[in-house]
Amino acid sequence: MEPIIDHIEITVKDMGVAVPFYDKLLPLLGFDAQERVSAAIQEHDKHVVQYTHARLGFAITSPRSGFASETINRRKPGALHHLAFKAPSRTEVDRLHSKLKQIGATIVSPPREYPEYTPRVTMLCISRIRKVLSTRLSVLNMM
Repeated sequence: MEPIIDHIEITVKDMGVAVPFYDKLLPLLGFDAQERVSAAIQEHDKHVVQYTHARLGFAITSPRSGFASETINRRKPGALHHLAFKAPSRTEVDRLHSKLKQIGATIVSPPREYPEYTPRVTMLCISRIRKVLSTRLSVLNMM
């Protein structure tokens, strides 16, 4: 079997804040916001919004009502620590950094080389208000 990820679904704190943010973010990463679908699944206490791409589905979902007041910490067992997208060049990482600032993304660390990981890796880490989203996103250029 080839290790291909079909889709990723992350839980966010507030769908009313997260959906407009991801509607701006995901097109920068190659997703078409016009192709997104939304569903409320009452029997699962869930609202989900999925963005599709030929290579990956990406979805955000509401927390169960019983968990809505809990804090989010990417270091909790079972939590998604971060999600990294690959960029074709350092120029593309820098362009994305500029676009992310324009849409109000919180830049955790601006583009820089990370020789402690592997040679020639450039990474940009972003997040939104921590209490709103459950994860950090990274964009990598591995040359």
